[in-house]
Amino acid sequence: MDPRRARRRSWRRTPGRRLTGARARSAEDWWWDRLAPSGSEYHLLQADSMLLVLPGPGPVRARARAHRRITRRAQRPQPSGPAATAKPRPRPRPEPAPEPVPGPEQGPDPGWGDRIPLEVLVQIFGLLVAADGPMPFLGRAARVCRHWHEAASQPALWQTVTLSPPLAGRGVKGSVKAEKKLLASLEWLMPNRFSQLQKLTLIHWKSQVHAVLKLVREFCPRLTFLKLSDCHSVTTDALIMLAKACHQLHSLDLQHSMVESTAVVSFLEEAGPRMRKLWLTYSSQTTAILGALLGSCCPKLQVLELSTGLNRNNTPLLLPIEALQKGCPQLQVLRLLNLMWLPKPSGRGAALGPGFPNLEELCLASSTCNFVSNDVLSRLLHGSPNLRLLDLRGCARITPAGLRDLPCKELEQLHLGLYGVSDRLALAKEGSTLLTQKWHHTLRELDLSGQGFSEKDLEQALAAFSGTHGGTHPALCSLNLRGTRVTASTISSVISSCPGLLYLNLESCRCLPRGLKRAYRGLEEVQWCLEQLLTSPSSSS
Repeated sequence: MDPRRARRRSWRRTPGRRLTGARARSAEDWWWDRLAPSGSEYHLLQADSMLLVLPGPGPVRARARAHRRITRRAQRPQPSGPAATAKPRPRPRPEPAPEPVPGPEQGPDPGWGDRIPLEVLVQIFGLLVAADGPMPFLGRAARVCRHWHEAASQPALWQTVTLSPPLAGRGVKGSVKAEKKLLASLEWLMPNRFSQLQKLTLIHWKSQVHAVLKLVREFCPRLTFLKLSDCHSVTTDALIMLAKACHQLHSLDLQHSMVESTAVVSFLEEAGPRMRKLWLTYSSQTTAILGALLGSCCPKLQVLELSTGLNRNNTPLLLPIEALQKGCPQLQVLRLLNLMWLPKPSGRGAALGPGFPNLEELCLASSTCNFVSNDVLSRLLHGSPNLRLLDLRGCARITPAGLRDLPCKELEQLHLGLYGVSDRLALAKEGSTLLTQKWHHTLRELDLSGQGFSEKDLEQALAAFSGTHGGTHPALCSLNLRGTRVTASTISSVISSCPGLLYLNLESCRCLPRGLKRAYRGLEEVQWCLEQLLTSPSSSS
């Protein structure tokens, strides 16, 4: 081929290539400026398989463009022939752009966790601790960074702790090994984290309770509440030393734990004057503990709960009412749950006891029929005008006439449900009106399940909630009518008159249409029940 012709062809191809490259660069620069325009304080960072838009000054973007320009020039094919030996034409150099004013140096972002003030972070941790407890959250949060470790180490977050060894195995060796492992951790936690501990709960400790209580009395002087649930080997010395070391301890829960009565009595003799709350499980050894209470061992006791364990105890409970009123005059909550209580009858002409002037809650609930009568209830509550909660579930001997004579006038919760009571008992057919007429303005929860009141009697009783007094609606928010003879019209009237009703139990109500005999929870379900009752054929007729 003629050298001149070859030179002319190569010269024609070169401008085309240059034009194509210029077009490609122009399009790429257009997209580049579209994603990160100048003056937007953003720049683009190109990697192998991604394109990142990052905040930062403009020089980074200029350096990136220069790097791409050099890369494209290296990948451009070189012309062959005589044109390759030709010298490139000099191009005019553009004037250098003014250098940007250097701003403050920006180091790596340490993260939002380090920017939160310590006081705010402690408050956030406090909300989580209040919901789920300090363990294991605080232990895990302390490993995030030094700032979180400082916040998680605040003793104020370790005021309520529950300690339960993991169930490593069903055998004795597995539980002992798990308790020793947790005890080794407590030897460091007690002096370093539990200095402000106030409430401690021990669950499923079988062999190391004495060692744990020893650490508590050495490093937890502010302890106020102690609960031992399903714990064994609790010695007398451990409780006595704890009562002497923790001068603010005023609440003790020993339910479902194997503790000798002598240990509890010794503890009450030491800490009795400051005791406020006591929870016990009824057994044959409880008699000695109750004797100490009747002897004014705890004159400031406010809460007393006595219940049976998982296995029902059929041993009758002998608890004299008047002696208890003298021994615990400041009692506010009295719960005798699922017990066979045989109150000692008062003799003829016997004077009544001092009563419980501060009593606000009385629970005598039982799964079976008990021996609590109107006379026993009157002896208990004759001096309790501030009673707010009365739970008499299973007390079939209590009648509405006996409840009407009680001195409490602002009762908020009344539970009279009969569960598991034989149908052969002669239940009251009338008298429910006496209850609602007395407390319809204050009752928030009413439980009449299993009661044998007639349809007409229930209609008259629940009609007391229909009338508004002074333009205010009734405060009733929970109504349990399971197994009663309530009618659809009566239920419709109650729902319409009580806009705050959130729970309604209509299970096994024989006078209601099918499909509506169930429990309703929430305002929407209760209103749906009202709509169904109003549109059902039985209610319209």
